[in-house]
Amino acid sequence: MGSGCNYDGLDSFVKIPTIKFTKLFINGEFIDSISGKTLETIDPRTGEMIARVAEGDKEDVDLAVKAARHAFDSGPWPRLPGSERGRIMMKFADLIEENVEELAALDTIDAGKLFSTGKVRDIPVAASILRYYAGAADKIHGEVLKMSREFHAYTLREPIGVVGHIVPWNIPSVSFFIKVSPALAAGCTMVVKPAEQTPLSALYYAHLAKLAGIPDGVINVVTGFGPTAGAAISSHMDIDAVSFTGSTEVGRKVMQAAAASNLKVVSLELGGKSPLIIFDDADVDIAAQLALTGILFNKGEVCVASSRVYVQEGIYDQVVKKLVENAKAWVVGDPFDPKVQQGPQVDKKQFEKILSYIEHGKREGATLLTGGKPLGGKGYYIEPTIFTDFKEEMLIAKDEIFGPVMALAKFKTIEEAIERANNTRYGLAAGIVTKDLNVANTVSRSIRAGTIWINCYFAFGNDCPFGGYKMSGFGKDFGLEALHKYLKVKSVVTPLYNTPWL
Repeated sequence: MGSGCNYDGLDSFVKIPTIKFTKLFINGEFIDSISGKTLETIDPRTGEMIARVAEGDKEDVDLAVKAARHAFDSGPWPRLPGSERGRIMMKFADLIEENVEELAALDTIDAGKLFSTGKVRDIPVAASILRYYAGAADKIHGEVLKMSREFHAYTLREPIGVVGHIVPWNIPSVSFFIKVSPALAAGCTMVVKPAEQTPLSALYYAHLAKLAGIPDGVINVVTGFGPTAGAAISSHMDIDAVSFTGSTEVGRKVMQAAAASNLKVVSLELGGKSPLIIFDDADVDIAAQLALTGILFNKGEVCVASSRVYVQEGIYDQVVKKLVENAKAWVVGDPFDPKVQQGPQVDKKQFEKILSYIEHGKREGATLLTGGKPLGGKGYYIEPTIFTDFKEEMLIAKDEIFGPVMALAKFKTIEEAIERANNTRYGLAAGIVTKDLNVANTVSRSIRAGTIWINCYFAFGNDCPFGGYKMSGFGKDFGLEALHKYLKVKSVVTPLYNTPWL
C-alpha cells in the first residue's frame, strides 16, 4: 500500500468472530423484522459483506416503543431503588469486560477501528461510562424550597420516560453507552437505533443487558436505516425524548420531526470543524504530534478532529516539516495488525466523500503537501492528507470531511488566530498549544466552542460535560448534565397550617 503502509499481510491478522446476533432486540427477545427485510453490513477492510442484519422500519419501531412504554409505565425499572439499578448496571459492565476481545473485533470488522485500540480503550471506556452512571443512579435528588409565601415546597427529579437513541457509526461502542448509561441510571426505558453501517456490537450489548438482569422492554435495539427507522423514532408520538449524534443536516431533520410530533425533548451532538492553534513558544515535536493525532486518530472519523490547524509564523516551517515527515511514516493498513495506526474508512460512501473533498481542495487552490490518494486494491483506505495555503471559504475549511484530511495555515497575531478559529458555523471543540498561561486563558475564553483543550487533545472524561455551540448542537454528554437530560423536574407545593392558598 505504499510507504508506511501494511496491507499485504492482512490474512495473518484476521480474527473475525462468529456473528451471533443479527435480529432486532425487542422486549427481551431477538426477532425478525416485521417485513422480513434485511440489510448488509460490510467489512471496510475488503468491501465484502460480513452478515445480513434485520432491517427495522416504522412498524418495528412501533413495536419497540410499545415494549418500552409498557416497561416504563408498568415495569419495575423506573420503580427500583437507584441502588438496585446501579447494581444491575455494574453487572452489565462486568459482562462487557468479560467479552472485550469479541466486542472489539466486532467494531473492527464493522467500523474499521483498530483492534488494539478497541481492546485497551473503546470497550473498557464503554464499561467505565456504564459504571460512572451506575454510581449516580442512587444520587438523584430534588431540593427543598423555601418559598416567599407560606408554603412548603420541594422538587422531584423523575425519569423523562421512553427515550429514542440514534447512535453514530464512528465509535459504536462508546457512543452506545454515552447515550444508554445515563438514561438507564435515570430510570428511563429506550429504543436504540445503531447506525446501519455498524449494528453488530449494539446487538451484542442488548444480549449482555438481558444477561445482566435488565428487565425486558427497558433496552430495545432496532437496526435499520436513518430515513426509515431513525425518522420513525424522531417523530414517534409515544417517545418522550430523543438523543441524536451525527451530522448537522440530519440533526436538523430530527429536530423538525420532534417538533412536528409531540414536542419531545431533543439533544443533538452534531458536526465539528475544530481548530488547533499552535503558538510560537510551543514545543515543535509535541505540537506536531498533537496536530497529527488530532486529525488521524480513528482515521479522522471523529466529530472533534483537529481538521483546521493554525501555526504561528515563528515555528510554522518547523511544524510543517515535522507534520509531513510524521504523516508519511504513519502506518495505514489492516486494523487487526498491532503495528497499524490507521484502518479503513467506515464504508464506500464515506471513502468516496473524503476523496471528493480532497479533489475540491486541489481545484480550489490549496497546496497538497502530502497524501491525497486511496491505498490498496480493496477496502476503503486513504493516505493521511495535509493541505496548506487554505482560505476559510474553501470547502476543505468549511465542511466537516470526517476523514484523515488536515487544513494547515500560518498566522501572525493572537487576534488573527481567534478570528480565524471562530470563522466557522461549528463550535464543538478547539485546541491550544502554548506555554503562556495568559495566552491560553485569553484564547480559551475567546473561542466559541463547547470544549477547549490546552496542551492536550481528545482529553475526555466521564465527569467532564461535552457538547457544542452554534451548529454543533445542544445538550451535554458525560457528567451529571447528561443524567439530567433524562430527568424531569416536578414541583410539589403544600400550604402551611392555616395558610390561604390564594
